[in-house]
Amino acid sequence: MHAPMKKLFIKTYGCQMNVYDSARMADLLAPLGYAPADAPDDADMVILNTCHIREKAAEKVYSELGKLKRLKERKAETGAPMLIAVAGCVAQAEGEEIVARQSAVDIVVGPQSYHRLPELIAQVTRNAGHALETDFPAEDKFDSLPEEMGVQGPAAFLTVQEGCDKFCTFCVVPYTRGSEYSRSVAQIEAEARRLAEKGVREITLLGQNVNAYRGQGLDGEEWSLAKLLYRLAEIDGLDRLRYTTSHPRDMRDDLIQAHAELDKLMPYLHLPVQAGSDRVLAAMNRQHTAADYLRLAERIRAANPDLALSSDFIVGFPGETDKDFEATLVLVREVKYAQAFSFKYSPRPGTSASTAKQLPEDVKDARLQELQALLSKQQAEFNASCEGRMMDVLFEKPGRKAGQAVGRSPFLQPVHAENAEHLIGEIRKVRIAEVQPNSLKGVFERQMVDAL
Repeated sequence: MHAPMKKLFIKTYGCQMNVYDSARMADLLAPLGYAPADAPDDADMVILNTCHIREKAAEKVYSELGKLKRLKERKAETGAPMLIAVAGCVAQAEGEEIVARQSAVDIVVGPQSYHRLPELIAQVTRNAGHALETDFPAEDKFDSLPEEMGVQGPAAFLTVQEGCDKFCTFCVVPYTRGSEYSRSVAQIEAEARRLAEKGVREITLLGQNVNAYRGQGLDGEEWSLAKLLYRLAEIDGLDRLRYTTSHPRDMRDDLIQAHAELDKLMPYLHLPVQAGSDRVLAAMNRQHTAADYLRLAERIRAANPDLALSSDFIVGFPGETDKDFEATLVLVREVKYAQAFSFKYSPRPGTSASTAKQLPEDVKDARLQELQALLSKQQAEFNASCEGRMMDVLFEKPGRKAGQAVGRSPFLQPVHAENAEHLIGEIRKVRIAEVQPNSLKGVFERQMVDAL
């Protein structure tokens, strides 16, 4: 007689790497009898996989922990114990404080140590009390993860590189994820093949500085991200490749060339610049100038004129003047982005910029609104330029209407089409018939002919 299945609920904050990590935690705990729960109320274990990048990230975690504590107490009254774990970058940065501030937390585990979750669960269950693991262990956590993976549709993430050696003055990643580390090509290829066998058609390679990838190749030599991409492109059934997030300093010649030669590499690149002022870029320790970035964008577009660029921007960085901010607007107008993410600067404890004099919030707000208006205009213009084009769409999930399916264009735009639910998991050509506020409407040529 089998023991009853336990339920696991994971709440994921932040970046795509956390989405990958959450999926791998679920894979790791499946052999222990944990099946997915739809809500914390149904769960025997809740994991908050946290992010330290956004403003007030830690406060949001503590607020959520307060709710979970009350839920845990209610469940305990009915004889149903519940484990609470905090994982991810807030766990790494504030491990001891989390345990001190919230007694309901059983396990705190950093992003480099989550492969030890089964051991930590056993430790807590056996001895009661808390388990805290926020070291950067010497062993490779990826070797400890199970080969069996749960797959949630035809597109998947695959972490190839972790950590960062750049030390931008606004960023906590070097402190929470450690120094740059690249997985071996053999390890990545094996995982990619397993995903393809499960019906995954598109893989996004992930890394804090993914184009800094320098993994051991199949020949024992160090391979670049470009060489890895060419290798993965040989996998049958795997039709699309993407990678994120890139640093301008690590955009090598062979990777730019891959955008010209590799059909499976999608024509969309997220290349964060953060600011357009050289003075601010230097204060951020970005180690590139605005002119460097513009030359790089020009080279990438020369390699693939159809490529769409997206970026990240921080406004209101300490010391940013009106002239500095105007330089950012000038750069945006010159590059013309298909999409971008922009944020007000907010201090991260432990980073050097956090101790600098901060700009007034109303100044940050005004600059962010002006930048976002420009970026939104450029995104609308890019989407409008797609109207009438034929595009390959990978259909990923059902839409809101009966029979409708939603997928992604090569440029990562959401595209919906009617009478397409049976095509989920497949790539089909559609004509972009209409540009809507948050998506594109695709029509099959057959439907257009029938409508005539």
